[in-house]
Amino acid sequence: MTDSRPATFNGPLEAGVRAVAILAAAYPRSFDLQRLVAMDYLLVHTGDIGGPASLHPPTPLQSAALLVRRKLVEQALLLMMTRDLVTRKTDNDGIMYGAGENAAPFLDGLEAEYLVALRERAEWLVHRLGNLTEHAFRGLMRQFFDHWVEEFQSIEKSLGSEQ
Repeated sequence: MTDSRPATFNGPLEAGVRAVAILAAAYPRSFDLQRLVAMDYLLVHTGDIGGPASLHPPTPLQSAALLVRRKLVEQALLLMMTRDLVTRKTDNDGIMYGAGENAAPFLDGLEAEYLVALRERAEWLVHRLGNLTEHAFRGLMRQFFDHWVEEFQSIEKSLGSEQ
């Protein structure tokens, strides 16, 4: 029997709203897919980087969470582009995504407590990390990845997987 429950917070629509929030907070700047994938994760886990309380609970094996997000964020961006909430352009840096013409009015219409908190965290995240060079951003993400590898290794040890 197939599980028909929705993938809460992890469908293209939810990821799309997060991407629009990030890109609107960054306007007029734009980001590539790799940075948006990382920022999508960090947006709901701001507490992990010294920011406001995280919107989502901690997830085990966080490095795996980043790996599955890439396809999801890509689908989300394509969905949001159909409504002029996200734009895509190609320049010397590759394919870049920015806030579309309808991004601000769309976000202004969202009043749910969760979505207000999401927008606040998007603004905090972009203020904190949006201007980092690609090198500096990768260095920050490498620190998280190193921590997650240690976390994975400690789980392996506790399960008796390592001899």
